[in-house]
Formats: sequence, C-alpha cells, structure tokens
Amino acid sequence: MLLVLQIGLGALMLAYLVVFLGDVWKHRAEIHSDGALKNTVNAIQGFVTNFGDTIGIGSFGPQTIIYKIFHLVRDDTYLPGTLNVANTIPVMFEGFIFLLIVQMDSLTLITLIIAAIIGGIVGARMVSRLPIKKVQMIIATALMLTSVLMALRQSGVLDILGQGNEALGLRGMTLVLASIGLFFCGIGQSVGVGFYAPCMAIVYFCGMDPLVSFPIMMGACAAVMPMSSITFVREGKYERLMSLIIMVTGVLGVAVAAFFVKNMNKDLLVWIVVVVVFIASITTFKQALSKEAPAKTAEN
Repeated sequence: MLLVLQIGLGALMLAYLVVFLGDVWKHRAEIHSDGALKNTVNAIQGFVTNFGDTIGIGSFGPQTIIYKIFHLVRDDTYLPGTLNVANTIPVMFEGFIFLLIVQMDSLTLITLIIAAIIGGIVGARMVSRLPIKKVQMIIATALMLTSVLMALRQSGVLDILGQGNEALGLRGMTLVLASIGLFFCGIGQSVGVGFYAPCMAIVYFCGMDPLVSFPIMMGACAAVMPMSSITFVREGKYERLMSLIIMVTGVLGVAVAAFFVKNMNKDLLVWIVVVVVFIASITTFKQALSKEAPAKTAEN
C-alpha cells in the first residue's frame, strides 16, 4: 500500500507540474520582475522557510510575515493561493522522504491522507471566491490559531497529551474521528493555517505515537497541496514568478534539511516565529476590521 501511495504521489506531482508550468507559460507575457531585491528575498525565503518546514517549524507562518513586510503579493486575496502554489513541490518532496523513513499502519495513513485531500479541495474552492475582507479575517484567525498551537507544542503541553502513546494505527470510531479532524486540517491548509500543529494535536489526542505524525503530516500535505493549488492556479489567484522562484529554492532547502542536518536546536527560532505570527494575526485582524479598502500593489 505504501508503494501505491508513493506512485500516486509521483503521478500527482507530475500532473501538478503540468498545470502549474503550463499556466506560467501561458501568462509569460504578463510576468515581469519585481526587481532584484524582491526576487532575492523570494529566493532566500524559499530556501530558509522550507528548510524550517522540513524540521517541523512550518513555512506558512514565516512566509506570511515576509510577504507582508516586503509587500510581495498584490493583495491579501492572493496570499492563500501563493502560499499553497509556491510550496507544493517542496512539500511533496518532504512527503516522499518521511514516508520512507518512518513506518506506520498503511490503512490509517492512507485514510487520513484521503480525508485531508477532500478538505483541501473544499477549502481551496471556498477561499478563492471570498471577498478580501473575509479572506483577511480567515488569515488572521489562521495565524492566531497557528501561533497558539505552536506555543502549546513548544511549551510541552501537546507533548503531555502524547506521553505513553504507542499506537501506530487506528481503527473503528477513533479512525473516523481522526479522519474528520484531518478533513478540517485540509480546509485549514488551503486558507493559510499551518497543517503541522493541528495534525500533531489530533495524533496525540487519538493515542498514536507522536513520531507517526510526521508521515501523516508530510504525506497529507504532499497530497492536499497539489489538489488545492491546482484550484488556485486555474483561478489565477497567485503570484506566478514569486511561486516559481520559491518552488526552486524551496526544494533545495528541503534537500539540505533532510540529508545534511542531524542535530539542530530550534527552540529559540520557534518561539520567535510564534511571537511574530501572533503579531501578524493582530495586524491582519485590524486590516480586516478597518473600513478602508486595502491598497493593492502593482500587477505583475
């Protein structure tokens, strides 16, 4: 079953690349460089944030902050699509790696991944049709939730829930409940919520070994993101050049993190990310509640 999953992910990756690169080629005349500074920022952030994503920090929160600081997206309606499209291939690469190095029950893994895929499709279709104020409110709520869950995980609260957990798979009603949870994680992924912390919480609550959260998280993201990203690509609700740059450097970041980093003390970095993401959520809440129309950057 694991081999079937890997083959399926490989086919999905190829299908996604055909759609994404085809869209970039189709609109190549509309793509213009935003300048050396922004292109350099995108290249660096693609590497660094996907490096962090591979070691469990997550990339959506840090990237959202970078997007806002440097005004990299034309307006917030393009934020969820750009987050998903830019990071799809790096995350799929992560998925292949963790499916190989961590063993768990195949039925549980595939069931939870399918639930997350369905949620991702539903979420992408919802968010791409929402007005900008609602998108801002969703992003702000997502960032707040992400910062809280990251803080709980980093402080050891979620670890307490998982102490003594040894299960490598689920059956019966527990599997059903976990599938429902992963469905909502898939929706959250599409609107900019980091997938990792919510998924890890569900794994802990269901009594599973915390280690198996990694193939679930990476495998689910690898399956969810191309499905939701294809929707964003077809809607045209993402930054094309930016996504292409982050995709390339992000794969390099994943490769370095996966194959060359053995030990890393990331506690301080995670707490910094928690604080920054929390501040960003407050800022975005203010934007969503303001009466002024949000400013838009120049079209690409």
